[in-house]
Amino acid sequence: MKETYVSDLRPNQVIVSDFLVQSKEVRSKKAGGNYLSLALADKTGEVEAKVWDNVESMEPTFARDDFVKVKGAVQIFQNRPQLTIHKLKRLEDREVDLADFFPRSAREPEEMWQELESVVASIGNEHLRGLLGRILSDPEIASRFKLAPAAKSLHHAYLGGLLEHVLSLCRLARLVLQNYPDLDPDLVLAGAVLHDLGKIHELSYSRSFGYTSEGQLLGHMIIELEIVHKALAGMPDFPRPLQTLIEHIIISHHGQYEFGSPKLPMFREALLFHYLDDLDSKLQNMGTLLKRDAVMGGEWTRYSPSLGRTILDTQKFLGLSEPPAAEAEAAAETPGTFTLGDLMKYKGEMPDDDSSG
Repeated sequence: MKETYVSDLRPNQVIVSDFLVQSKEVRSKKAGGNYLSLALADKTGEVEAKVWDNVESMEPTFARDDFVKVKGAVQIFQNRPQLTIHKLKRLEDREVDLADFFPRSAREPEEMWQELESVVASIGNEHLRGLLGRILSDPEIASRFKLAPAAKSLHHAYLGGLLEHVLSLCRLARLVLQNYPDLDPDLVLAGAVLHDLGKIHELSYSRSFGYTSEGQLLGHMIIELEIVHKALAGMPDFPRPLQTLIEHIIISHHGQYEFGSPKLPMFREALLFHYLDDLDSKLQNMGTLLKRDAVMGGEWTRYSPSLGRTILDTQKFLGLSEPPAAEAEAAAETPGTFTLGDLMKYKGEMPDDDSSG
């Protein structure tokens, strides 16, 4: 069983635990020589890690997407936890429980799928209902849709995240549309179901989350248009103007040219959907950042490049949340500070039977 999760990491903590290698890069030290820069992950998040010593002997023993057992010290660097690794060995798949490493939606896939089917069944426009039903009845699409994340890292970046995101958008759309009764709810709901469907092929998620070659070359908008066109090939009576509206929602949902939309939203349902999608993704992104930085103890998270800001934890700001016990104890010490004696004692306590370096 996995000993320590990323979410458990605390300043000045010594850990022995298993992780999935999300990224691996050999870099040069300013003073000469090399070090390893790693991103290690489990189902609770990701942590940056560094290997400063024995790089030449350790580096060939493992690769990106390998499972590794590490012994290291948790320090704080730029307001976030960082592991300094002293010992590491590669693990076989049989030595780990895969459920420990891949973040998943808190909701069951089949439960979410049933909700999605009920959304489709509620659509009054028979052409849109038929199109969605035809697409979702494809066994490969269904199996991938239940598993895919919504993004590599920005929002809903976990297994089942795409389906969770789509359902959140459907609920948001129904609420907001009550205030705009002259808009077409079927068009907005169909856009919600289809807008990110291409991510089932754009993203790879068998190990660490990344992009497939198809995803890199085409992107999810092109892929989902291909899926829609394939379904429409068997629906000769589907109205061409309605097809154009659906296609426009798909290609405009990012809202701005610089964010990858070849067109800006040019009718009200498309504009509404863009803002709903933006709202849901950004709020989920903020929530994830707050959870991951909760260990830091401060009221503000680290800077988020995707959001272009740091995030205030309003519960801490208002004094409505108490710091974890481990965090309170760590607050009495200088975060990230190890004396030479501490480090020598730590190195001496590490058994050799789990070491490859």
